[in-house]
Amino acid sequence: MNIELVSRLERRTATIGIVGLGYVGLPLMLRYCEVGYKVVGFDIDQAKVDTLKAGKSYIEHISPKSISDVVGRTFDPTTDFSRASEVDALILCVPTPLNKYREPDLSFVLNTVDSLLPYLHSGMVVSLESTTYPGTTEEELKPRIEKRGLEVGRDIFLVFSPEREDPGNQNFSTRSIPKVCGGCTPVCLEAGLALYRQVIDKVVPVSSTQAAELTKLLENIHRSVNIGLVNEMKMVADKMGIDIHEVIRAAATKPFGFVPYYPGPGIGGHCIPIDPFYLTWKAREYGMHTRFIELAGEINSSMPDYVVAKVASALNGKRKSINGSKVLVLGIAYKKNVDDVRESPSVFLMERLRDQGARVAYSDPHVPVFPKMREHHFDLSSVALSAEVLAGFDCVLLATDHDRFDYDLIRTKSGLLVDCRGKFSEPASHIIKA
Repeated sequence: MNIELVSRLERRTATIGIVGLGYVGLPLMLRYCEVGYKVVGFDIDQAKVDTLKAGKSYIEHISPKSISDVVGRTFDPTTDFSRASEVDALILCVPTPLNKYREPDLSFVLNTVDSLLPYLHSGMVVSLESTTYPGTTEEELKPRIEKRGLEVGRDIFLVFSPEREDPGNQNFSTRSIPKVCGGCTPVCLEAGLALYRQVIDKVVPVSSTQAAELTKLLENIHRSVNIGLVNEMKMVADKMGIDIHEVIRAAATKPFGFVPYYPGPGIGGHCIPIDPFYLTWKAREYGMHTRFIELAGEINSSMPDYVVAKVASALNGKRKSINGSKVLVLGIAYKKNVDDVRESPSVFLMERLRDQGARVAYSDPHVPVFPKMREHHFDLSSVALSAEVLAGFDCVLLATDHDRFDYDLIRTKSGLLVDCRGKFSEPASHIIKA
């Protein structure tokens, strides 16, 4: 069975099913279509499916043309999970958030698997790409599949291969980012490698699904810890009257042993604020307390409060309070040059400012209307920047440093400017570094 599947994958005659058509699933779909596979895309959101069927895109860096070129030809989006019976491979790209207790929430993964179970069949490969704790594939997915009567490693082939998308990064694409893959058995791994080698330039095999799961966590915990370090350094440097961005630039001239990380108002996106807690939760099962990882998370989570305190101090210097002040937040995406607001520290800043009585507005060329979010609610649209608009706010807060902002205009026309991103290096009495 494995030989037949590998052959179809290598000849590109297999049909690929991608579950979850978001920031991970949609670029992956385009890559499979690009090399000649037929792809069935699954999503529970009918509005997304209708948008794709109309040849449109709901993600800024994915062009409508790239969708219209494949939809109805090699790509068929649907909400009908029974069509999983038609595919040779299923790639699961669904969210893995935290619950209100900061514990892993696998409901999206497990509900998706349960919905697909009646349609799984012999001779297919299933790959989980959603970031999760080590053991999820073996402990949660494998028993569910085998209860269906399909033996993993003989009838069906199960792998874990973590996503590594970086939206907005022009230097790396789905094709060029190396792909880690671990299988439940050696023949599972063989099927997983065949699945990805046709579309990814370099596939990196590891010994197990657990190793692949932990690889993804290490990657993002590495970033979280280093961002936490530099955020703490920023606060120390600020007390000492030193520009941390100047220090980072100087340290980065060392050609070995130093990698520059940059401070900000917090961390965002679907990975870095969440993934460390997947490991800390699982580590408790082994009697381990991951103090270092959790401390970095605490520092990063506290940064919005630090920034709001800087805003309060800056307004106080103008004989104003946050309560009643008009505050314009520049950039609500979690990082520059993207439209993704998931876990964005800018949104937490807006909420804290609103809770303290500020009249909050925002400007973001990538997010024209504040999106519907499960836990955050603002009935706002992006404000177009002009000299008059900037002058009309008591405080302008640079939270996300998009390239499309006119920084000369912002610098010269803002009465009070709080800079979270180190964009304004020249000292000025109306600019406060945060």
